[in-house]
Order: sequence, then structure tokens, then C-alpha cells
Amino acid sequence: MDAYLQSGCEALGDGTRFAIFRALIERPQSVGELAGHFPVSRPAVSQHLRILKQAGLVRDRKEGTRRIYAADAEGVARLRLELDLLWGDALAAFKAAAERWEEPHVI
Repeated sequence: MDAYLQSGCEALGDGTRFAIFRALIERPQSVGELAGHFPVSRPAVSQHLRILKQAGLVRDRKEGTRRIYAADAEGVARLRLELDLLWGDALAAFKAAAERWEEPHVI
């Protein structure tokens, strides 16, 4: 498995982190805004954002004294491409297995 895919999948594997990521897809937000939506502390939200950023799924920009976080379109596109390839491989394997099953069985 590609290291980027593993990192992105692992990052999104946590329920709170996935919810934070979904919130950032809707619109860019600060740590404080995000913490107001979830039952976790600001430091916990910051740690989730750090993991998402390391996975390439989130980017940030400075706005005054705050940092505004948003989903990183390029990172999401890379992850989607990897998932599409994985899904294509899974479908091809399923098709091959189904075709083998349909072959006449010799008794």
C-alpha cells in the first residue's frame, strides 16, 4: 500500500478526526471554531489537525493571530486517486473470481 494512502487512511480512521475533516470540507475554520462543534478540547483539536496536515489532507494559513484550517484539495485528490485505483483492483479481482466460479465444474 502506498505510504500516502496509508497515512491518509490512518488519519481519517479516527471518528473525531474524520468529523473535523468533514467540517473543514464544508468551510475553512479556526481551532476555536472547530472545538466549539466537538466534545474535545482545543489542544485535542490541534493534535487532530496536526495529524491531518501531516497526512496532506489539511492546510492552514495565518490570519492575524489565528490559524485557519481547510481541506487541502490536492491532498484529497491524491487520496481519492489512490482509493480509485484500489477500488479498480478490487473490482477486477472480484470479476476474475466470478468468472472462475461460472466456469463449468468437472466432476
